Amino acid sequence: MRVPNSHPGKVEDYSKSDLRRGYWWRIGGEEGRITLALPSAWLPSFNRRQRVLMGIVLLTSVVLLVVVSSYLISDERLATDLEARDIPPTLEHPFGTDWLGRDMLIRTIKGLRLSMGIGVLAAGTSVAIALVLGILAASGLRLADAIVSWLVDFFLGLPHLVFLILIAFVLGGGATAVVIGVALTHWPSLARVVRAEVLQLRTSDYIQASLHFGCSRWWIARKHYLPHLVPQLIVGFVMLVPHAILHEASITFLGFGLSPHRPAVGIILSEAMRYLSAGKWWLALMPGLALVLLVGVIFALGDNLRALLNPYTAHE
Repeated sequence: MRVPNSHPGKVEDYSKSDLRRGYWWRIGGEEGRITLALPSAWLPSFNRRQRVLMGIVLLTSVVLLVVVSSYLISDERLATDLEARDIPPTLEHPFGTDWLGRDMLIRTIKGLRLSMGIGVLAAGTSVAIALVLGILAASGLRLADAIVSWLVDFFLGLPHLVFLILIAFVLGGGATAVVIGVALTHWPSLARVVRAEVLQLRTSDYIQASLHFGCSRWWIARKHYLPHLVPQLIVGFVMLVPHAILHEASITFLGFGLSPHRPAVGIILSEAMRYLSAGKWWLALMPGLALVLLVGVIFALGDNLRALLNPYTAHE
């Protein structure tokens, strides 16, 4: 392959092996322009596993940044300031201020931390329910398998949002009602995965050998089933968190979730609807965009964890 260098009228030859070993950039490409060729020894090359690890570290840092910053910001920053009300986004107030002069960036960070706390608690409860019912369904008892399978089909057939609203309304709203509602509606998919994994493990040689040696089912579940299920549970937990955050924000926005006095993103968006007609677009756009970005970051973190913990792709 012939690549022009920085000297007009002069052409240098590079073999295909050189190109495979190096990273090449061209600025221009015509004779007399600058062409930059950097050998691969000068630049780091990462395999897929290293890229996944770097992605996990970066995405986790973003989530931790939101959580830590919400604790470092004092509640006094949420005090009203009528002289600074209804300010559009500026360098001093990147998210603008609301009708009471409160900084929308601070309110959004506080709300995201609250939403993540509820999402983590609800996702953890869902994972525990899925683990217990999935193992129970694969325990070999036909009645238990039939009951769990019916429950999975029943909950998957129900609209999540409608069932969440019904549970939150019956329990009187609040954070507890939201956690219970989200936990009761997000376990079926993971329970199916756990059941399938346990059914596959039951036919393994080391499981059958443990049974022949007289090991109890509880010992086998702790020593064989649970270590194998931990990667699935970790990935399922991380992937359930953004679902829980979105559903919490949805029912809070509709008025069936958290109290209006809590700094939740759903409350912020619900209040902003009354001021959109007055041209205060930043009250809904900036918190909503921050919520979508946070959910996207957590989804990406779950995908990277799945790629890292998947035995078929972990060593690529």
